[in-house]
Amino acid sequence: MSDVWQDTITTAETIRREFHANPEMGWQEHRTAARVREILSALNISWRTCAGTGTVGILNPNGSAAHIALRGDMDALPIHEATLKAWSSMNDGCMHACGHDGHTATLLATAKWLKYHEAQLKGPVSLIFQPAEEGGHGAREMIKDGALDGVDEIYGWHNWPAIPFGQMLCPDGLVMCGNGTFKITLHGQGGHASQPELCRDPVLAASAITLNLQQIISRRLAPQQAAVISVTSIEAISAPTVIPQNAILGGSIRVPDRKIRDEIYRLITEISQQTAASYGVVAEVEHFPRYDATINHPLQATQMRRLWQEVNGADSLDFVTATPIMASEDFSYYLQHIPGAFALIGSDDGPEHQVPCHSPHYDFNDRLIPVVTRLFSRLVGVGVPVPEELP
Repeated sequence: MSDVWQDTITTAETIRREFHANPEMGWQEHRTAARVREILSALNISWRTCAGTGTVGILNPNGSAAHIALRGDMDALPIHEATLKAWSSMNDGCMHACGHDGHTATLLATAKWLKYHEAQLKGPVSLIFQPAEEGGHGAREMIKDGALDGVDEIYGWHNWPAIPFGQMLCPDGLVMCGNGTFKITLHGQGGHASQPELCRDPVLAASAITLNLQQIISRRLAPQQAAVISVTSIEAISAPTVIPQNAILGGSIRVPDRKIRDEIYRLITEISQQTAASYGVVAEVEHFPRYDATINHPLQATQMRRLWQEVNGADSLDFVTATPIMASEDFSYYLQHIPGAFALIGSDDGPEHQVPCHSPHYDFNDRLIPVVTRLFSRLVGVGVPVPEELP
């Protein structure tokens, strides 16, 4: 491999660990944004601020071919890290538990490699460093602030510990589901635990509603329909001898489209209110739609798969993992505006990188940086060193 390539990858790995040690939540990525901009400036890549903590870099702005955008997300999660790595989070209660540190570092590696080979570019290339993917609608705000202005195609990716290392999942059409959350507030009648007949127990109603909501998937939707309903929290603060006045249920849904989302929300409301009534309490149901499904455009997905196979071999595509993946991504916003594709790329090369995203024990697999930098570079027409085997 060339010295430039090796320096590009080694530097990116160091930067990735720096980002990991200094995570920032969505819309608070001030240090991360400053570091990204510092690196782009050092590479003599023009950039502009976008949506506050977001940044859009531009290469070969006067190119005549298709304008391609590449995206990396930057935000972390409210999780206490437990990896015990030397580069563990120094911000207590905030952690890069989804690999956005690696996504950002990989896009910076791509930026450095493309700048060195800018003369090979036929069209403009936008480098989109996006904030607030984790529920903050960062992509939507980047679009509002012009991140896609003049862009013809966009490509993105996510590391995926559930897939073997170096395998790509990039189907035509639906790749990841849409999502939403809900909140059910139960208003009962509190009182002494020794006199339940004088109370209307919201805890008992909350328990029944939790069970009954599971029947939506098993009995109210077709077995072929991909969807998830998860009650993720029950809050009923009280004392051992006190039946509380109120209880609150919280949860999440995963759906392939808006039609199924609306039907599930309707059923959550119906079942919650009717179940609550049977226990003598009142249910107030609120719904919060979040992201739509991430749906690839076939031409761009085909291009992504083809270039991946050219570098990594004919057997490097994942045909085993069922789609859609039930997780969600705000990359969906970009794909609603312009053609593009989003891929899940396997990071599992052993026990250390089998830990799922959003776990306090998760850490990004740095071996993905050169692999995806090759892909991004080839997507915009720049050659890369291809090793005899995956790094």
